[in-house]
Amino acid sequence: MKGQSTFSLDLNELPLTQVRGISQPKAKELESFGINSVGQLIEYFPFRYEDYRIRELADVKDGERVTVEGALYSEPVLQRYGRSKSRLSIRVLCGSQIVTAVWFNRPFLKDKLIAGQQIVLTGKWDQQRKQLTVSDSEFPGASSARSGTLQPVYSIGATITQAWMRKAIGQALTQYGMMIPEVLPSEIVNAYGFMARRLAVHALHHPDEVESGLEARRRMVYEELFFFQLKMHAFRAIQRKRSDGVAHSFDNEVVRLFVRGLPFTLTDSQKNVIAEILHDLKQPYAMNRLLQGDVGAGKTVVAAAALYAVVKAGGQGALMVPTEILAEQHKRSLERLFAPYGMQVGLLTGSLTDKQRREVLASLHMGLTDVVVGTHALIQEDVMFRKLGLVVTDEQHRFGVNQRSILRRKGLNPDVLTMTATPIPRTLAITAFGDLDVSTLRELPKGRKLIKTYAVGHEMLERVLGFIRREVQQARQVYVICPLIEESDKLDVQNALDVHAQLRQAFPEFNVGLLHGRLTTAEKDVIMREFGENNVQVLVATTVVEVGVDVPNATLMVIYDAVRFGLSQLHQLRGRVGRGEHQSYCVLIADPKNETAKERMRVMTETNDGFEIARRDLELRGPGDFFGTKQSGMPEFRVADLMSDFETMELARDDSAKLVAREDFWTDASYLTLREFLRREQVLEGEALD
Repeated sequence: MKGQSTFSLDLNELPLTQVRGISQPKAKELESFGINSVGQLIEYFPFRYEDYRIRELADVKDGERVTVEGALYSEPVLQRYGRSKSRLSIRVLCGSQIVTAVWFNRPFLKDKLIAGQQIVLTGKWDQQRKQLTVSDSEFPGASSARSGTLQPVYSIGATITQAWMRKAIGQALTQYGMMIPEVLPSEIVNAYGFMARRLAVHALHHPDEVESGLEARRRMVYEELFFFQLKMHAFRAIQRKRSDGVAHSFDNEVVRLFVRGLPFTLTDSQKNVIAEILHDLKQPYAMNRLLQGDVGAGKTVVAAAALYAVVKAGGQGALMVPTEILAEQHKRSLERLFAPYGMQVGLLTGSLTDKQRREVLASLHMGLTDVVVGTHALIQEDVMFRKLGLVVTDEQHRFGVNQRSILRRKGLNPDVLTMTATPIPRTLAITAFGDLDVSTLRELPKGRKLIKTYAVGHEMLERVLGFIRREVQQARQVYVICPLIEESDKLDVQNALDVHAQLRQAFPEFNVGLLHGRLTTAEKDVIMREFGENNVQVLVATTVVEVGVDVPNATLMVIYDAVRFGLSQLHQLRGRVGRGEHQSYCVLIADPKNETAKERMRVMTETNDGFEIARRDLELRGPGDFFGTKQSGMPEFRVADLMSDFETMELARDDSAKLVAREDFWTDASYLTLREFLRREQVLEGEALD
């Protein structure tokens, strides 16, 4: 979090009021920013800088903010507009140019502007008018001179101003800057040629030059990422040494027979991932693995093989999914796969009757149900297992960290397999899920045809309707996606109710269904069942169909107002088609108004690769929007940026992994600071790891 200190241990014991100029009320205000000590104040780094370095106007572009120096060339002219508005102007000789400097609503400056006097001006340059709209001005030699410097800009609020924050941090550095400790091991500091930590902290607040600021940032970015990765690797090492997981005992040949009995051939990628998971299941430590794969890559059958192995070893499995539609679909899929082996699959969702729920709970508790599929209903207090051995969560970004951990606690350290069909770029996988092993399904099942994607404007709607008609006439089915359920006064976009009415009128010979989030679960089930059996040919829906719904006969996905969706969401929606033997298509109806929207449409028409799409989505939207909510577990860094600093992240990951793997790390006095950090983060207890 911004403002949280890393590990200046002694300085973190000092209250803020120890800094001259910080009163008790101001200290309380700083606490609302997460600043609770002198150490945290010193490490409250700026998020940008204001450049007050003096430049020549010949090098300045129109509309740019600039600082210039010149001599006042005329008498000031003050114009008043009403009681409180005014315009103060004066001509200034800057080098060989005479320009007009203008201040708005600062009449009190008139008496200070004397012809011939030198002045430093900062403001917005209007090249055509040869005019500078001044935001800051000062006379050379002034005690508060900013000219020639890079001034830090901090996140502030309430009554705290930039000037006050700069002064407070400057005073803290004056009083305590020499106490800033080095926290990185000397071998790392020397290997990368990092500047001393004390100097780096000073330089981040007050860089003498851009170069010193960049060097300071390089060091502090590495430090921040190193300690983040150290926590992850130490946690994993400790978990494995404790050996308090369940070592499942099963014969690999039994699982091979299950795989051979499947009605389709697995890809090499699926076989490799299953082998990784089976190896983990046999270890005495709890598996914690992320399985990521593109839409349609076959993650469910990999999870099925893992669940099968755990049940054969005498355990039970749980599969948690975000929606009831998806839960029911997974239950049917698993029943088909497990039926020949006599395995019982249960379903636990919020729409069960009290009687049905009691029966499912009793069966789970007695161990009669081998695998249960459910929504968040699985984490209710009264859900108890006889011997929970494996927890699988599907579409992990839709569950909070706490929800996943509650389900895990329903067993004695069961193994955990986390699945996502939102491919995560390597940078984010090692960041958000640094404590997980990552398995990736890169291949699509053999025979799967690439979906052809087109982006068209709303004026092409008649041709799109013709495309829908041709597909249905060939006994295929169509999804039509809208961003809203009903008309909105605030948004000029298509809604599902209107589109459903329009398509029923356009295609009276077809059955046009409607699916959205306000329908009851029973109503949704009926519609999806009708669509699955081809009794409904065209399904108008909101993004409720985004995840998991599988209808192999659907070959066309039409998305209205496609600019309203992010890239990864568009890719997920597109993945609802292309699941059968016929060529499939996706049509994006959009009139993009800006470059970002145009780029989204370009990306979708150029590639079907979910990993490439995820990378581009991350570039366009940033990691916060990419994951959707803070529940996803994405860290917030004070200095580092996930996009630009991914190489440093990988260096920090490798360095911390090597360090944790060394026996002397856990006992050597030279690593005491690092172990103290792990204790404060509640990763490490006691003096050393046995």
